[in-house]
Amino acid sequence: MAFAKKSSPRRFGRRKGCRFCADNTLKIDYKEVRTLRYFISERGKIVPRRISGNCAIHQRKVTEAIKRARNIALLSFTSNRTVD
Repeated sequence: MAFAKKSSPRRFGRRKGCRFCADNTLKIDYKEVRTLRYFISERGKIVPRRISGNCAIHQRKVTEAIKRARNIALLSFTSNRTVD
């Protein structure tokens, strides 16, 4: 008895463009916490490039800047949320 495999329709959205490639005035710096917060999830994890839309070069720079900001305590390693 063979069952037919149901194929689920995949939905591909429009690919996001890298905001740093599009706007040359933006710079990646570990001291600019406001721009780095966009690339950190609620739990404190670094957002992957497929979600953030960064190109590979800028994603590496963002990751390095986040890690540097964490080491000098500009950003927290985890979320500030308390568990009840």
